[in-house]
Amino acid sequence: MIKNILNRLPRKQAKLAENRDGGSSTLSSNASTTSRSNFATGSRSGNSNATVVPGINSSSNSVLNPGNKLHEPLKVNGSVGPMPYEALPSFKDVPNAEKQNLFVRKLSLCCVVFDFTDPTKNLKEKDIKRQTLVELVDYVSSANGKFSETVLQEIVRMVSINLFRTLYTQPRENKVVEGFDLEEEEPAMDPAWPHLQIVFEFLLRFVTSPETDAKLAKRYVDHSFVLRLLDLFDSEDPREREYLKTVLHRIYGKFMVHRPFIRKAINNIFYRFIFETEKHNGIAELLEILGSIINGFALPLKEEHKLFLVRALIPLHKPKCIAMYHQQLTYCITQFVEKDCKLADTVIRGLLKYWPITNSSKEVMFLGELEEVLEATQAPEFQRCMVPLFRQIGHCLSSSHFQVAERALFLWNNNHIENLIKENRKIILPIIFPALEKNARSHWNPAVQSLTLNVRKIFSDVDPELFEECLLKFQEDEAREEETKMKREATWRRLEEIAAMKATSNEAVLVPRRVCTNNPSG
Repeated sequence: MIKNILNRLPRKQAKLAENRDGGSSTLSSNASTTSRSNFATGSRSGNSNATVVPGINSSSNSVLNPGNKLHEPLKVNGSVGPMPYEALPSFKDVPNAEKQNLFVRKLSLCCVVFDFTDPTKNLKEKDIKRQTLVELVDYVSSANGKFSETVLQEIVRMVSINLFRTLYTQPRENKVVEGFDLEEEEPAMDPAWPHLQIVFEFLLRFVTSPETDAKLAKRYVDHSFVLRLLDLFDSEDPREREYLKTVLHRIYGKFMVHRPFIRKAINNIFYRFIFETEKHNGIAELLEILGSIINGFALPLKEEHKLFLVRALIPLHKPKCIAMYHQQLTYCITQFVEKDCKLADTVIRGLLKYWPITNSSKEVMFLGELEEVLEATQAPEFQRCMVPLFRQIGHCLSSSHFQVAERALFLWNNNHIENLIKENRKIILPIIFPALEKNARSHWNPAVQSLTLNVRKIFSDVDPELFEECLLKFQEDEAREEETKMKREATWRRLEEIAAMKATSNEAVLVPRRVCTNNPSG
């Protein structure tokens, strides 16, 4: 009776608005290729999050779920008793007219999910399913006719049932929040991967197949499907994230109508990561996809894309675990500057806003990124931000951490940056001269001292008069500081003498008003 009631309920299909992105979205080959050569190997397959299902009847089409729900695994009523889970005939053993029907039946057979936490369970059934999935991959790869709407629906249903699950997490104690030590730990590997890999391969072949009609398939590869795919990027298994990166990249390329939505969804993941959790396993992979997308943006850049740079990419410098994705972030940032050189000022000021104060490793990374940005920066944009920029570089030059000071001095090894500095030396040299002079005199690290002397020589050779002016001013400031220091010491000595005189009589020490009129910096 319940089944009859359920069958009367109206079924709705999600339809997507066919809004095309006005900008160019040429996809480059920047996204790395996933290695998939051995996807058919291994004796285990299945969904690690699923409950064991005894099986289904291979002789009929009754394997389909009632209501044909796309994202629910097949469940068999316990009161009926288990049905045999048996392999279906091979595609080569049936006539061409029956192959599509057999394809649908095999898809339905693969909608049964197995528990992989116990590798001894359902060995025969898992092997049957693995072999069936391999056959499905071969069939999709060699298809020579457009997939019908029924087939598209069944494909997406099978993929959804197998992939969209609660992510497998390996229990770990004392996880490091900052992320630097996480690289040394073994990543959590999903025990169901030998099965999941074939499903991912199947999805990838399906998306890239010329027989997949994007206009028809977008009804099933819809916004909900894309969102659940994006949720999987938080997987701890790097093999899964690698496949997801390739699949999402291909979906972005094939389904143009989804492009604005995909960018917005990734944007939201970044917001949540930056301002709420600071924990996500797939930021590097998402940035790698975006690097390829940004590379294809048409010029002039849309305001939407510039806002994405300011509101999402630049704030990604804030989290402590930036080391896990900094390389991909730097690529995205430099792509924007290369596309529109006027953005260099915005990017550099953004870097200065999030510049680390006490984290030396992060500071070294920022200096490396700054060099790549400056290499793409033109003179007008450089002049707009050079004063705050070289104040920060001056602090880095004075750093007691030799790697920070050394990395800052390496900026002069870049010819483009050196030329920009030389052209604007009258403003830049007075800002950084004190740091250079102190390094040359007393920095504890010999390499930093040597590099500092080289930089001083560059300025001395280019503009000897300016160099002498800066040296004279530095010496005057140094003498003034020494005088202030001596006055401060004299004041303290006087206070000590007054205190000693009053100590025997137990009288309060009254400090003369003029004692407090020293330099406030004292």
